[in-house]
Amino acid sequence: MMEKLTLIKVGGKIVEEQEALSRLLASFAAIPGRKVLVHGGGRSATAMAARLGIESRMVGGRRITDRPMLEVVTMVYGGLVNKNIVAGLQALGVNALGMTGADMNILLSDKRPVQEVDYGYVGDVRRVDGVALSGLIEMGVVPVIAPLTHDGKGSMLNTNADTMAGETAKALASRYDVSLVYCFEKRGVLRDEGDDNSVIAQMNRSQFEDYRVQGIVQGGMIPKLENAFDAIRHGVREVVITRADAIGKEHEGTHIVE
Repeated sequence: MMEKLTLIKVGGKIVEEQEALSRLLASFAAIPGRKVLVHGGGRSATAMAARLGIESRMVGGRRITDRPMLEVVTMVYGGLVNKNIVAGLQALGVNALGMTGADMNILLSDKRPVQEVDYGYVGDVRRVDGVALSGLIEMGVVPVIAPLTHDGKGSMLNTNADTMAGETAKALASRYDVSLVYCFEKRGVLRDEGDDNSVIAQMNRSQFEDYRVQGIVQGGMIPKLENAFDAIRHGVREVVITRADAIGKEHEGTHIVE
């Protein structure tokens, strides 16, 4: 029987607001056994870019990462946000190690090809080194992974944190009994965006397609769910989309099933 591992992906306001982050870190620290944290930090990057006089450009909710913006996200994601999380976890007795995909060559990506839009220095994950990552985990280390990968040619790449979490969960699924939890501000995937009690408790692929056609699932939730179904299909035992304060509560959130 494989050992259980919990992989938490957290983003949005949670990593940028100190009170919300403190609650999240306390919940994460209380998770028993092996664990990994993947984080975002887009609002912090936008705020820092503004302070530096660098314009943030978005297309369909996705950031255009030119060379100046790549420098900002590398500093903010791999530095400010990542190390604040690590320091907070160390204060709670969690032996956290902050890292990007370039560290130990954990996540290698290809620069996204130019199609309708040139996203710049954005990475599409090619490979996750599950052996190296599990080696750290077996040493008692808790990896805290920033949303940055590299191309193997010396360049960092801004990379979607939901995708990184899903790909990392898949890479670890042959070694652990993996639960992947996507945390954000809502209680789960909602039938009615204005009603926080309208959580869809369980969703399969067919329902997802129906909800997408109906407009119930839209925007950033679509790629999050695509990553969730992909993870389930590749051996991740459980994927849950929920609020950060519901970590570890079995009946909370939206549970993804095949």
